[in-house]
Amino acid sequence: MPVGTQGTLKGITPEQLECLGCQIMLNNTYHLGLRPGQELLDVCGGAHVFQGWNRNLLTDSGGFQMVSLLKLAEITEQGVQFESPHDGSLMLLTPEHSMSLQNSIGADIMMQLDDVVSSLTTGSRVEEAMWRSIRWLDRCIKAHKKPETQNLFAIIQGGLDIELRKKCVEEMVKRDTPGYAIGGLSGGEEKDKFWRIVTLCTDLLPREKPIYCMGVGYAEDLVVCVALGVDMFDCVFPTRTARFGNALTAKGTLSLRQAKYKDDFKPIEEGCGCIACTSYTRAYLHTVVTKETVGCHLISIHNTSYQLRLMRQIRQSIIEDRFPQFIREFFKDLFVEKTAYPEWAVNALRSVNVDLLK
Repeated sequence: MPVGTQGTLKGITPEQLECLGCQIMLNNTYHLGLRPGQELLDVCGGAHVFQGWNRNLLTDSGGFQMVSLLKLAEITEQGVQFESPHDGSLMLLTPEHSMSLQNSIGADIMMQLDDVVSSLTTGSRVEEAMWRSIRWLDRCIKAHKKPETQNLFAIIQGGLDIELRKKCVEEMVKRDTPGYAIGGLSGGEEKDKFWRIVTLCTDLLPREKPIYCMGVGYAEDLVVCVALGVDMFDCVFPTRTARFGNALTAKGTLSLRQAKYKDDFKPIEEGCGCIACTSYTRAYLHTVVTKETVGCHLISIHNTSYQLRLMRQIRQSIIEDRFPQFIREFFKDLFVEKTAYPEWAVNALRSVNVDLLK
């Protein structure tokens, strides 16, 4: 899912996103609660209407801001009090208020408010956050006013502690929510620990319900996590890296700021149907990237197109029962030599009977 935190995907209009075939994007409850605010969202009929997006929306509950805006937050059992980065005003985000905001936003999928700690945190704080997330889910379920039209997902917490993750899955599954998210990862932890927590959760969660791994966006991570049983992802990476002139391709990232592209008249990626590739060259993008907003705009379109296409290819290969072959071809294209394959990815895929080194 492309991430439009504040009701917009940076550098891309809703119409352009639709043309790329995007079916769902992410908004953030905390940020939309600050601006434009709940009253305006109620007046206009929700975030779909407000931002001109006619397809699905998923809203993060605001829990992640406990990590990203930690210096501005105070966490208690009641909820988390934030100091606005805009004007310094205070917002108390409770499970009930998060649900109320998400009901006003009108998201098709809404996330529970969870107590989020960095994946590098250890000790009693991790267990405290896990149990609090369970209690907060119960409060979210009780406060949710539109369960018939908005799907509330639980979020599995527990850090890198296997026993805490198991206990959290056990408790969350009892609540029988429409879907489940794996939270609290992609925060700088070792990749070998990352994949083991992902596969632990997917092994224990109901297979008939969607599983969402939050904050994951590197291409190899997407492919590996799908193999481990994940269905949904979100990440700001495609548009954020575009602002630095980096274009994503099946053969790796192109840093279009580099001088070697100044007289390269090929598209970013052969065969890509996005406007950046069908109408512009690497040489042109090299000239404007990081200097003119159009450069960021075009590379953002391409990067988003690349990620959406990758997920479509993964899905189609699963439908056609050739996903293991797709994985091998993907890694060969991206890394060329088997000696360059990330060890964590090799181990993760081997755990589901896909041997990259054969």
